[in-house]
Amino acid sequence: MSEAGDQPVVSWRKTSLRWWVSRLALREQQVLLILSILIGALTGLAVVAFIVLTERLGMRLYPVGSAAWHRVLIPVVGSLGMGYLLFRYFPDARGSGVPQTKAALFARDGFITLGTMFGKFFCTSATLASGIPLGREGPSVQVGAGIASVLGRRLGLRPESVKALIPVGTAAAIAAAFNTPLAAVLFSLEEIMGDLNAPVLGSVVLASATSWVVLRLMLGNNPLFHVPQYQLVHPLEFAIYTVLGVAGGLVSVAFTKLLLGMRVLFSRLPTWTCWFQPVAGGLVAGLLGWRLPQVLGVGYGYVGDALNGKMALQLMALLVVFKLLAVTTSYASGNAGGIFGPSLFIGAMLGGALGSVAHHWLPAYTAEPGAYALVGMGTLFAGVVRAPMTSVVMIFETTHDYAVIVPLMISNMVSFFISSRMQRQPIYEALGIQDGIHLPGAEVRRRDGQRQVSQAMRAATEVMRSEMTVREAFERAHKTEFRSWPVADERGLVGIVSLTRLEHAMSHGEETKPLSHLVDALDFPHVHPDQPLHLALERMGAAELDVLPVVNRANIHHLMGVVILSDVLNSYGVKRRE
Repeated sequence: MSEAGDQPVVSWRKTSLRWWVSRLALREQQVLLILSILIGALTGLAVVAFIVLTERLGMRLYPVGSAAWHRVLIPVVGSLGMGYLLFRYFPDARGSGVPQTKAALFARDGFITLGTMFGKFFCTSATLASGIPLGREGPSVQVGAGIASVLGRRLGLRPESVKALIPVGTAAAIAAAFNTPLAAVLFSLEEIMGDLNAPVLGSVVLASATSWVVLRLMLGNNPLFHVPQYQLVHPLEFAIYTVLGVAGGLVSVAFTKLLLGMRVLFSRLPTWTCWFQPVAGGLVAGLLGWRLPQVLGVGYGYVGDALNGKMALQLMALLVVFKLLAVTTSYASGNAGGIFGPSLFIGAMLGGALGSVAHHWLPAYTAEPGAYALVGMGTLFAGVVRAPMTSVVMIFETTHDYAVIVPLMISNMVSFFISSRMQRQPIYEALGIQDGIHLPGAEVRRRDGQRQVSQAMRAATEVMRSEMTVREAFERAHKTEFRSWPVADERGLVGIVSLTRLEHAMSHGEETKPLSHLVDALDFPHVHPDQPLHLALERMGAAELDVLPVVNRANIHHLMGVVILSDVLNSYGVKRRE
């Protein structure tokens, strides 16, 4: 046999693939544009499948006019089955998907697994089809971002390029989910990137347009809502739209605070209960749906009725309250689904109810209630999601009517102002923090060249276990050189304890209590590697600590290291005397 026959044979396919990858690396900008079209097409197909599955399967499971017990049983069974799958196989597929997408962009180098993407699609489809009153738009965002991430990594793109594809997939998802390509571009830049001047604008626009074309080809040239043309009847209506903005802001705050508060309650339950916690949401939704079927599912058909003036005042008022309760319980208990759709639904009912009252008392000076339902959709979206520009453009794209722009801007800004003052943290940021995800603000992302925590951090060699008693920790504390120590359990980092705190606990007879009694797992002093070093110094001074844990932005319990006071001072040229 010849020497050539002894050499390992490399298939022509692998050789061809490597050649293409090497060529792609040299033309990365062109590749990103081509990938944007591919991501837009694939995401558009995924969203179309979302729409078809959730609507058609839902109609089969609890059709209109079906027995009332169907409306209780199906949500309970659906939430139970999906709760187990989410707990056992797809833990990253819970909830909306928007905070997880932002975490992938800013803290995980654009990494979203193929399993998470498929789990999000399947679990959300089954959850919404079973009547759980959440939205499909947030999950679509994570699926679109997942498609972008998987394609980018499979082609061997650099992490920076993979991260640049995340907002591309996001825009494609929103464009198909809402049938609003321009609003999708704004949302991707305004909410996901946090920068309307992001350099990925061209790719985002291309993906959004491609996804929108796929949606039109697959499902026809049909808008999300069929809305009649409205007009401003009298200048007095501006005052009524201002009142709607106030009401929308208050309901937005109630929605956010109730959702966050209920999540705290569920998080305090034992870990082993996580797999059947979603049943609580299914049970509440089912019981409310027993008496009021309009509560179940995404409910866009009922939104269309409100926009066209086909819904009674009493029903719309009831749906504002009952839908809010069903949505917050379903989301907080751990079901897969978003808050985009519910915010539009509740906003439409709130606006329709207020418009019905105004039109009843001032028929000659006000438009039909449907006009207020339309503005109410954008008003609550702006108050809950805190994306007012996206809200204005989205409603305009839905109606193609300039007459609604000014009332919408007035109501949106009032709602946005009230919700921002009464609930400082935007909902996605607050949800992320509850999940241990601390994303960087705009000032951190700009990276202005100042000293970073990563330059002074060191490995965490002295960590106390949370199950230790206060006395054991106190005795160990006297054998170390520091005066504060990270505390960890099976989850990872859960807090930090100082010698002063231990001495206080000992003096108050708490020496037999576990160390976990002295720490707060959700709120403790910490820094992230990309934060400025002076911030570590400020937090050490405020908390009177000489050691500060450095944690991952995507998981506050992931201890990456510590910064020591002496190291921080040394980095600024300040030497402490022994």
